[in-house]
Amino acid sequence: MSNTPNVLRKVLIANRGEIARRIARTCRRLGLATVAVFSDADEDALFVQEADEAVRLGPAPSRESYLSIEKILAAARLTGADALHPGYGFLSERAELAEACAAAGITFVGPSPQAIRAMGLKREAKRLAAAAGVPTVPGYSGDDQGDATLAAKALEVGFPLLLKASAGGGGKGMRVVRAAGEIEASLAAARREALAAFGDDTLIIERYVSSPRHVEIQILGDTHGNLVHLFERECSIQRRHQKILEESPSPALTPALRAAMGEAAVRVGRAIGYSSAGTVEFILGDDGAFYFLEVNTRLQVEHPVTEMVTGLDLVAEQLRVARGEPLGYGQDDLVQRGHAIEVRLYAEDPASGFLPQAGTLVDFHVPEDEGVRLDTGVRSGDEVSIHYDPMIAKIIAHGASRAEATRRLVRTLERTSVQGLASNRALLVRILEHPAFAAGELDTHFLDRHFAGALGEPADPSRDRLAAIAAMMIAHEAHAASREVVPGVPNGFRVNFSVPQTVTYGVGDRSLTLAYRSRGKGRFDVALDVPLHGGESRAVRLVSWAEPTLVLEDHDGHRHTLRVVVDEAAATFYVHSTRGSTALVERPRFPEPGAEAVAGGCVAPMPGRIVQVLAAEGQAVARGAVLVILEAMKMEHSVVAAIDGVVTRVAVQAGEQVEGGQILAVVEAGEAAAV
Repeated sequence: MSNTPNVLRKVLIANRGEIARRIARTCRRLGLATVAVFSDADEDALFVQEADEAVRLGPAPSRESYLSIEKILAAARLTGADALHPGYGFLSERAELAEACAAAGITFVGPSPQAIRAMGLKREAKRLAAAAGVPTVPGYSGDDQGDATLAAKALEVGFPLLLKASAGGGGKGMRVVRAAGEIEASLAAARREALAAFGDDTLIIERYVSSPRHVEIQILGDTHGNLVHLFERECSIQRRHQKILEESPSPALTPALRAAMGEAAVRVGRAIGYSSAGTVEFILGDDGAFYFLEVNTRLQVEHPVTEMVTGLDLVAEQLRVARGEPLGYGQDDLVQRGHAIEVRLYAEDPASGFLPQAGTLVDFHVPEDEGVRLDTGVRSGDEVSIHYDPMIAKIIAHGASRAEATRRLVRTLERTSVQGLASNRALLVRILEHPAFAAGELDTHFLDRHFAGALGEPADPSRDRLAAIAAMMIAHEAHAASREVVPGVPNGFRVNFSVPQTVTYGVGDRSLTLAYRSRGKGRFDVALDVPLHGGESRAVRLVSWAEPTLVLEDHDGHRHTLRVVVDEAAATFYVHSTRGSTALVERPRFPEPGAEAVAGGCVAPMPGRIVQVLAAEGQAVARGAVLVILEAMKMEHSVVAAIDGVVTRVAVQAGEQVEGGQILAVVEAGEAAAV
């Protein structure tokens, strides 16, 4: 190629959310103009507002916006962008996009189309790795993709086995199959999910390795034949085969093993002259044996971990390579400094099988702490859409040691407020504080082994008590400010002082009643769930309230700092402290009778599209039987019967869009209708 560097002036970022913001941040630092592309759902998003220019792509579904090469290239032509960065996900591993850029005279910030094709498809990458002498997991990655062939190959590989989408990652199109009877349904589900996420339903089969670690090696190459690895990332803690915590260095790697895995990763890259940033993923056994899994020919979600231990800006390095510049350093020039840990903060409910959440993020606040980095695409008031991945943010901590990085990350997460939607924040704290994590005893079954059946935020009655008192105080002060009283008479004054005021809050599925008397100047006597004149009361004081921070002094002189956000429309108080979060819904004193829920009704857990209806009216079903399959947030979710009984109503059909809480089917206890 020519020795004349490409001149880049304006970069179109073909992605959304936190990665679009992160790429734009480096572009601005390097003096490059930025162009955002956005769907209708993202028109008010931060990444759009922060770009120098932005172009609307179209409707919210990815196929009509972020997955449209034609629309993205049209946006580049419209704005005069001379480079395109694909980020990760969406089109980042599509050789067609790189080829379209080349044809249009636009510099693609990533590897060559040939490299993407050779390494981007899991089955092709596996063949290439084996040819390069890198050990691979036994399995099938052949061209014959017929169901009968895949089923036969599955029996040959043996159980348990893993079905994986060849064209992508992130846990999409992946199924663990443990018995022959699961093959047919698993193949169908994996194909549907792979096609929806990547536009390609090609599958590969691999032997499922028990108790494995997931360790990946970051590689970086230029167009002058230089290729290095930037050490490893441990990514073993996962849910639904998708990483939620990554760190570097890995607590499992010795210097010799690190060198061996790094050399193997570079060998795979050299086999096709890889350039730009990429990741070679391995399964690591407890005996030190490692097996090639796949190659991600793009920037990884967890790339900040590598940046924090190497001091490199990987996006800047990608842009340098795209300009045609040499790396300027060799393997011996690179060292790991300290320890970095990243957690992925998701809008999802761990207690309900990590069910993704969609809706308004009422409050989102991450404190600024030393050694901690925040990558996010949202702010308070933003919508988490059903159309995209529910990740809210990545929070990354760096320290001189693993213990220091862990402490910093825990402290930041404890003070992070995510309100309005369920999140995995509390679970992340518990993972980081678990003795097995501290000991570095990790594998991909970490959550199943240590948190089975206990993934939700633990109950804390004293935390909820403080939250209720805080809500009462704020409501009391607001009421006082909005009414006129006789001078010198405190708000809440009653002729019959012995009768307290009461307020009832809904906390989850519980009710919490608080009785209180105001003594003026922010001082109250309070009691919970008992009449004040007949039960034990405690004196509390409102020290200060400067929205959203409230300082409360308990009866024993203990002061608590709470973050309180009020959603007046929903009559809800969101209260957060280092002990966790409590959402309190104020119950009306004289509630109006509401519509009762349909008995036996199976409802949509979130908005989405009906993929398949498996139930029929009159059909006898057992508790747990799958009635409807719903697609939302790029994943499939099964809606099951809650009881043994008979399906008396099927309210939806395949292809239909439904809202969260909508009745999909009704099951009543009884026997199947005669035919």
